[in-house]
Amino acid sequence: MGLTEELPLYRVTYRLILLLFDVTKEFSREYKYTLGQDIKRDAIRLVRSIYRANRSMEKRFYLEEYLDNFELLKLELRLCSDLKLITIRKYVEISQLMDQVGRQATGWKNTYK
Repeated sequence: MGLTEELPLYRVTYRLILLLFDVTKEFSREYKYTLGQDIKRDAIRLVRSIYRANRSMEKRFYLEEYLDNFELLKLELRLCSDLKLITIRKYVEISQLMDQVGRQATGWKNTYK
């Protein structure tokens, strides 16, 4: 078991979290304390799942939890795009990181079938 902070999935997830925190601070008051808070909370849950998967013998359980939270986050971000809370440019940037995250998490989970 290596350090969690050295895992590629951790690093790209952390970059995603930083971007999400930056994007949500620009939300209007109507969404900042509802959808914005939910996005931040759900993004931080991703890091928690990585940490737990890295230290656990039952990695698959925590990686499935990670992917569940990841799907919820994708839905929230699509909602932000549809509500025009984030620009197309930011949505593309977020989507590229989300793609990396999804591939890495799925690959890690599939090694524990």
